[in-house]
Amino acid sequence: MEIKNANHIYKNLLKDSELFAIWSTQRVGTIGFFFLIFLWTICWLGWNMFAPKELRFDPYPAFVLWLFISNMIQIFLMPLIMVGQNLQGKHSEIRAENDYEINLKAEKEIADLKNDLTEIKTLLNQLIPKD
Repeated sequence: MEIKNANHIYKNLLKDSELFAIWSTQRVGTIGFFFLIFLWTICWLGWNMFAPKELRFDPYPAFVLWLFISNMIQIFLMPLIMVGQNLQGKHSEIRAENDYEINLKAEKEIADLKNDLTEIKTLLNQLIPKD
């Protein structure tokens, strides 16, 4: 039984769009992304509350444009994250199957070694004269 690398198996199965979903899931699920969105929100709301009135583009207190853009980001990211999580789940399944195959191989080899040791012990007992 050949030992396979689960990561290579997994990557060979993926399409470019699936690689993009995984890449996105890994980036969006970071504290850096959270801080980026947080900073963007603070800047947007701060500008539209405290900048000179003629420079404000999304009036307080409604922030309609901010809400629209935020909702669009959420609408696009939610399914993309779910796809990425499903693909990461597939990777886990492939790793688990690979681990199972390795465990079966190891169990068989251990049983073979145990039989060999028993046979060696028997032969040694036959060679050693008993008093």
